[in-house]
Amino acid sequence: MTTILVTGGTGTLGRLVTQRLRGEGHEVRVLSRHSEPYAVDLRRGGPTLDRAVDGVDALVHCASTPRGGDEQAARNLVEAAQRAAVPHLVYISIVGVDRVPFGYYEAKHAVEKIVEGSGLGWTVLRTTQFHDLVLQVLEAFAKLPVMPLPAGVRDQPIEVAEVADRLAELALGSPAGRVADMGGPEVRTFADLARTYLKATGKRRPVLSVPLAGKAYRAFREGGHLAPGQAVGKGTFEEYLARR
Repeated sequence: MTTILVTGGTGTLGRLVTQRLRGEGHEVRVLSRHSEPYAVDLRRGGPTLDRAVDGVDALVHCASTPRGGDEQAARNLVEAAQRAAVPHLVYISIVGVDRVPFGYYEAKHAVEKIVEGSGLGWTVLRTTQFHDLVLQVLEAFAKLPVMPLPAGVRDQPIEVAEVADRLAELALGSPAGRVADMGGPEVRTFADLARTYLKATGKRRPVLSVPLAGKAYRAFREGGHLAPGQAVGKGTFEEYLARR
């Protein structure tokens, strides 16, 4: 039986990775800030982190936040993994982190570099945005009388369960370096996704495309966050909304 530590193991992705691995009979340790017995704030580290990584066969790093601190968390995690001689560290990243000058993407790219330079066996998987994130954005916009959307921006949402399956597979394999990206099945405009959301929820809102300024917006408009050549996802946004 393989022992695997999943950071962020109670989150949207980590919870599913944990379920997949346990369903296959593996021992999974769940690390999050409030989940005993491995309740750890990775930004601070500490003896509980050392205990969590001790003796594991692989480590799947799903913990992340756009509020900052990912780089320090990764350093603490890598240092603990080095002390424990963990043979395999798997990290989930985002398509375009090296092309889109957006703060959260830049932090994810920096973590990739920390993982790659760790001296550990490593695997990095980049995916496009989850359906869940697209829904959160659209729900926030729908609270307004008019839905303001970034003009010219497309997205390629992917089913989080499919990403969890792939991460579980990678965690049980050998270190593979940077593996092929995973993209959702369709590249869609934000306006199209918004209309799909409105139809599914029965809401009525005018959709307004708003041009924005800045390097990050230009990179998103140019599709730096897309992977049309790796549209390997199966589940569509419509299917996701129907389940909701």
